[in-house]
Formats: sequence, C-alpha cells, structure tokens
Amino acid sequence: MTAMTGKTAMLGPAVQMVRHRISALIAVACAVLGGAALITGTGVLAESGLRSHLPAGRLAGADVIVAADQEFHPPGDLPLALPERRTVPAQLVRELAELPGVTDAVGDLGFPAALVDAQGRVVPAGDPRAAGHGWSSVKLLGDARVEGAGPTGADEIAVDSATATAAGVELGDRIQVMANARPATGYRVSAIVDAPDTGVFFADATAVRLAGRGSGVSGGSGETGSGAGSTGAGPTGASGEGIGSSGDTISGSGSGASASASVTDSDTTVSSIAADTTPGSSSGAGSTAPTNGTSTTSPRAGTVDLIALRTVPGAEAKVAAEVRTKLKGTGLEVVTGADRGDLVSPGAGASRSLLIVLAGSLSGIVLLITGFVMASALAVSIGGQRRDLALMRAVGATPRQIRRLAAAQSSVVAAVALVPGVALGYLLAGRFRGLLADRGFVPAELPLTFSPLPALATVLLLGLVVQVSARGSAWRTSRMPATEAVAESRSEPREPSRIRTRVGVLVIVGATAMSVLPLFSRTVIGATATSLAGVFGAIGLALAGPALVRGIGGAAVRLTRTGASAPTWLAMANVRAYALRNAGIVSTLAMAVVFVLTYTLTQTTVLAATADDTRTGTLAQQRLSAPGLGGLPGGTLDGVRGTSGVRAAAPVSDTGVVWTYEQFGEPQAESGSAMILTPDAADVLDLGVRDGSLSRLTGATVAVSSDAARSRDAGVGRRVSLVLGDGAKADAEVVAVYDRGLGFGDVVLSHDLAAGHTTTGLDQSILVRTDGTADARQALTAFAASRPGLAVEDTDPVSSGDGLKDAPPEVWINLATIIVLLVYLLLSIANKLVAATAQRRVELGALRLNGTTPRQIRAMMRREAAVTAATALTTALLLSAVPLALVGQGFLGRPWPAGPVWLLPALALTVTVTAFLTIELPTRQALRTPPADALRAQ
Repeated sequence: MTAMTGKTAMLGPAVQMVRHRISALIAVACAVLGGAALITGTGVLAESGLRSHLPAGRLAGADVIVAADQEFHPPGDLPLALPERRTVPAQLVRELAELPGVTDAVGDLGFPAALVDAQGRVVPAGDPRAAGHGWSSVKLLGDARVEGAGPTGADEIAVDSATATAAGVELGDRIQVMANARPATGYRVSAIVDAPDTGVFFADATAVRLAGRGSGVSGGSGETGSGAGSTGAGPTGASGEGIGSSGDTISGSGSGASASASVTDSDTTVSSIAADTTPGSSSGAGSTAPTNGTSTTSPRAGTVDLIALRTVPGAEAKVAAEVRTKLKGTGLEVVTGADRGDLVSPGAGASRSLLIVLAGSLSGIVLLITGFVMASALAVSIGGQRRDLALMRAVGATPRQIRRLAAAQSSVVAAVALVPGVALGYLLAGRFRGLLADRGFVPAELPLTFSPLPALATVLLLGLVVQVSARGSAWRTSRMPATEAVAESRSEPREPSRIRTRVGVLVIVGATAMSVLPLFSRTVIGATATSLAGVFGAIGLALAGPALVRGIGGAAVRLTRTGASAPTWLAMANVRAYALRNAGIVSTLAMAVVFVLTYTLTQTTVLAATADDTRTGTLAQQRLSAPGLGGLPGGTLDGVRGTSGVRAAAPVSDTGVVWTYEQFGEPQAESGSAMILTPDAADVLDLGVRDGSLSRLTGATVAVSSDAARSRDAGVGRRVSLVLGDGAKADAEVVAVYDRGLGFGDVVLSHDLAAGHTTTGLDQSILVRTDGTADARQALTAFAASRPGLAVEDTDPVSSGDGLKDAPPEVWINLATIIVLLVYLLLSIANKLVAATAQRRVELGALRLNGTTPRQIRAMMRREAAVTAATALTTALLLSAVPLALVGQGFLGRPWPAGPVWLLPALALTVTVTAFLTIELPTRQALRTPPADALRAQ
C-alpha cells in the first residue's frame, strides 16, 4: 500500500469504511445528534440571558430612557441583578428637557394601585406593585388612542381599556381605587386608554403624593409635587411645566438633598437607621405617608423611576450621546431601542440572569455526559474495526495515518448528525423557556435570542470531542507492531490496563470523598456535591470497569465450571474474555442509573429538608396577604392584632441582597433572597436561633444562618457588608445566628434596614398565630373579607399535596434536564448494545458451524444481557449508596434520602428491558444470516 499523506487522503478510505460499517456507526451518530441538541439548547439559553430583551411595552413611545443601573457589578465577575427599583433624581427631568432635539421629557413613576368594583372585588391593573402612574406617562405609550380627557383633579383617573372592562366601568363612572396601601377612595374615570395592562393614571401631582415622592409634605389634595410630571421643549426650546390637581406648578427640580442621595445611593453606606424611618414601620403594614396633613419625609422623595425622552425625528442617537456625556460618572444608564423593555420592571434583569445561571449550571453536566457517551460510542465503533486498521498497518500505514483515518471517518458521521442535532437544540431551548414561563419564573414575553453562535460553539466543541475520542480509541492499534495488531484484531487484550484501573479507583475514591460535603454544609452547594459525586463515580467505573467485569466474569466461570448448561458457561466465558467491550456497556448503563438516582433524590431530599425547616419553624397558622394590591394596606397589622383569637402577628417580606466578603484574600459577591422581619417575628417564626436574639432586629442589623456565619466568619457582634435590593450598600451588625437557613434563607434584614430600599415600601404579608380554634380562624377570615384585596391562607407548606409547587426554578429545570439526559443516555446505550451485538456476527457464525443451535445462542446472549444488567445495577447502587446516605444524613438526619419509592424499581426495569431488547433483536437478525456468509463478510 502506498503511504498515505495529508488529511485529505484520509477522506476517501474513511467514507468507504463508513459505508461498510453503517450499523456500527449509528451509535456514534445518535451520540453526536443528542449531544449537539443538548449543547445547542444550553447555548441558546445562555445567549438569551445575555442578549434577549423584553418588548418595550408601555415605554414604546420613548426614544431615549434614563434609568439607574439595575445590576451590581462585582469586581472580576458577572453582574448580579438587583430586584428592587432604583430611582433617578427628579431634578434631571427639567435639565434633560432643555437639551437640543428633545420634544418631551417625562419623569415616570410607578406605585401600587388597583380598582375596587361595585362588589368589593379588587381588579388589578397590570402589575399591582407598579400599576399607578402620572398622566404624563401616557406620552410613553406612543400612539395609544385616548377616549376622554386626562385627569387634572385630585379625584380623577384614567384607566386602560382592559382594566376598565374587567371592572365594569365606563367613561364618567365613579369607582373606588386603592393606591399605595391607602384606603379605597372614590375617583371619576375621566379617560380610557386603549393600551391593555398599562395601569391607572392619576393627575401628576396626585401621583407624586400617592407614591410618596413629594418634597416632604403629605396632606390634602393639590399639594406641591416633586417632579413626577413632564416638561416639554418646543422647536424654540421653550419649556413648559406640568399642572397639578389644583393648578399648582409641578417643579421639575425636586428636593436637592433627596435627589443627590438617590444618585449616589449605590455608593453610600447605610450605617445607622432610626427605628421609625418610614411611617407605618411600627405596625409593619405599609410605609405610606399619612393623609391627615402631617409632615413626613419619604425615603424616595424627589425621585422618579426613570426619565423618558421623546426626540425630533432622526435625533435619537445624537440626544442619547449628549445625555450619556452629561450623566457620565453618575451611575445612570442611557438606553435606546430594544434595551427599553428591560426597564419596564426591575425583575426583567433578574429573569435574564436566571437564564444565565441555569445555562451555567447545566453546561457542566451536559458537557460531561455528552463527552462520556460520545467517547464510549466511538470506542465501540472503532473497536469493531480493529481488524481493518490492523491490516492497514500490515500493508504500510503509519500510526499517525491510522489515527487520522479513525478521526476522519468519525468526523464524517458527526458531520451528518450535527445538522439535525443543532436544529433539535433550538427547539429544545424553546421548550425549556416555555417551562420557566409556565411556572412564572421568567416573563412569558421574554423571547429567546436565536443566532448562529450556539451552533458554531456546538460544532467546535463536538468536533474536538470526536477528534480526541476517535484518536484515543485507535491509539493502541496504531502503536502496535503490524503482525501483533493483526493477531490481536480477532480478540481483545486479555489483561486490562493497570494504569487505567488505578486511575478509575482513584476517581471513585475522590468522588466518595466529595460526597462528604453535605455533612459539613447543609446548603444547595453541599447537595450539588452529591450529584457530581455520583457522576464522577460512574466515570471512575468506566475506567476501572474492564478489571471489574473481568473479575466478575472469572468468578462466574469458576462457579459455573461444573453442572452448568452450555449457554450459561459460554455466556460467563464471554463476559470474562470480552471485559473491555462489556465494561463500556456496563459503565454507560450504570451512569444512567447513578445520574438519575443521585440527581433526582438529591433534589427531593433538599426539597424535603426545606419543607421540614419551613414547617417546623413556622409557628403561625395563617398568612394574610394582598396579592392584587401590591402590598398590605395601612393599618392591617393593627386590625389583625385586634381580631378575636389572635395571639401574635408580625409582618414578613422578601427582598434580595448581595453579600460581599473576602475568601482566601479574594473579594467575593453572592446574591440571594432575604427575609425582612421585625423584632416581634419570634412570636410567629422559630428560625432555630442558636446565638443572639431576633428581638434585637432594629436599626442596621441582620440575622444570618449558621452555614453562612461559619463560612463567612459572621458571628454575633460581627459586621457584614451587604448590597440591598436597590443597590444601596449597608454595613450591618449580626444580632442572631439561626440553624434553619435552608427553609428561611441565609440572611434576615431588620424592617428598619430595608425601609426605603424596596420597590413598593409595603409589607407583603403578615404571619398570624392564633389560639388554634375554629372561632379564631373564622374571625380572621371575616376580617380579611371585610377589607378589599386581603386573602388568608394556611402556612402549612404540605397542605396542597404538591411537594414541587413552590420549588425554585433550578429544581424544575434540573428535573426536566434529568428526563432529557436520561432519554439521551438510554438511546445511546441502546445503539451501543445493538452495534456491539451486530459486530459479533463472526463469533455467532463460528458457534453455529461448531454445532451450537440458534436456540442455545439466544439463551447465551440472554444470560449475557442478564449479567450485564445485574452488574450495571449493582455497581450503580454501590456508587450511589454512599453519596445518597450522606446527603440524607446531612439534610434530614437519617442515612437515606427522601424521594419516590418507585424510582429504583422503575430504573431497574428500564435497564433490564433495554439490555435484553437491544441484545435480543440484533441477535435474531444475525442468526438469519447463514454462518458461512457471516464469516465471509468479515
């Protein structure tokens, strides 16, 4: 044979080998197709998290928007989304309106608002937490049709068409409105805006007062507002001013001190806060300004949520550039085009960040399993071609040419499977996004970003995996002397590689050591170690598998040496003789079992531990909330405490924080949810406080979980650095350390510390502990029914019977991923078994020529399938037992996990059926070929 040179010369022989080895290469094609789908789908999610944007919605009429950055940027790491609305100084409205090219400047603000219909039912308008707006914000809707005249008086409103229909009101009707936790007040509908879910519009000055954004005085109607209106700049640059409910001028300058504090909020430190920073904090039922004419300062006085500019046609880019120059160094963002939609709600950034986090958490395990499956499929495929490769060595092919040939033919198969695999990946990403949207974790309007980048990354990654795996599988044959390669091409190496076996044992030992982490860290990170320990253990099994299978086969041969039937003896001898081939099948089956067991039972164990923490730590029997109002109305807590049978009641809210700390001398930033509690929370919650007391939760104080305190050196008396939900930096003292962090989070903020740093400033719910009698429950229900929008529910987390109902999005996406990866693994296993069995035609033909009947051959193959399935299940259980026992001990205090009892029998049945069917069917097909023809085919 003429020596082949260059990569191009390999293509022809590679294609010829593919044509004659179609059945053997189907497993490779399926592995590539499934891997391409999984990697592409994960890439689409990651890219969408980085580049996707929500529709502009009610901001579609604005050309340029100025808003505060809704992300915290830790040094050297990805930005973290801030869940609470950050504000902008209202004085900028007038300043930006004077820029050349600006026709309108609108200071937009949102606050809780909802209609109350004639039957006393609350009719939410869009997002209840930010449904209220000033009339000037109508300009941001673009060309929305308005029926009637905009509100100018303190008792007038405009409503979007969908909300008006739901409330049964028409133009000129009067209706009750609850705004920012104030009692329902009658308003006349002066206009209906043909733009669904845009909210309730008040006169500008009224909106400023209701939102608590005035200059500090809260009182009757017609007070002086603070910049929530709009100013207009005509062609000559003359600016106008918004008009208040009684003809008062709405100043665009606002409160200078408040405005300055708003701009530098993210750069200031909250070192001390008085106990009553916000009105109503003593009762915990909202922090709204009183309406009796008393003077009080709102934490967000003199600010707006964002500033929207409308420009003359064609001037958008020029105005945006000038605004960026003007605001350089202030921390404010200037956005145009598709980016506008992300500013409608502060949760938009968090939803996009969720896609990035999920893609990041999935990518590791997806790449690991995809690489393992593809390498295993290629090993089976190339193992069946050892005779061809050995003959090529015998006629002059160099070792490098043999490896190139193996890589070239694998690349041909991969190229065919990549295209449908990538296309399937884009469809899979859409299903993942739909799952998150159905559960409410991302907005339904958030689109996926489709570009060639995920496909390109998939091609590069899989191309690399195929090249490395194919060359590695052909390495031994290519390096052997030609005569020895030909001699060994009919059988496998008798002795497994000692280095490979030792490495596999070390990997298994390391995986077992990794699974100890839940005993020391009762956190999600600790649970993740269990899942990874199972997968790494399966990889160690794949490395040490040949020695294990050979040992099992040797023991089986000795046990069946006397008194066993011929099919049984042959099956045991084959298991021992073909240890390398059988080990690949056993390890892949075991990986499927280990992966499903560890991932599923880890998830269910963490959920069970979380539910147990919550159930044990919640002393209250009922929870009172107002989901349609955006927060609890003022005076609710006092009313609840005065209800017959109520022993204790305390407000409870949730927000988000970023904990900044140092670890090994490097700055770290970790985001997470945080509860907001008052000192009397100990009457309704038992967080398992081990040090300090919740009664000290006043001022700039926090309580932390024991895991966080241990890992971040944050014991009682220590001070911690936090970034609150709106980006404000806080230096707080730790006053309590508690054990039930899994159920209640790692951080609890004092009500005083969080005051003024949440979007609405209102409490979200009240936990109520009663005397447990039916009369107390009935009295509380009657109280809720007497006030519009209030709802009562039981606090028992298992009362619904759905253990996954309140599961975080990571759990849902992980469970979906388990199903997808299990299908992928089973498909690859089935194809591998079919390919391995089909490659035994010569062996089966030789047995038949020696007098073995087809029935005996089928019996032999069935016994091999039984041994394969039993070995895979046994090793999978041994690999899973230690990690699952440790995660159960660490999270539940018992050496077994929580989860469905049917999971293991279902897996055992699936593995057994897969092994039997994928061996039985190709065996029957092989037996249809005459023995002489089978031998000639080789």
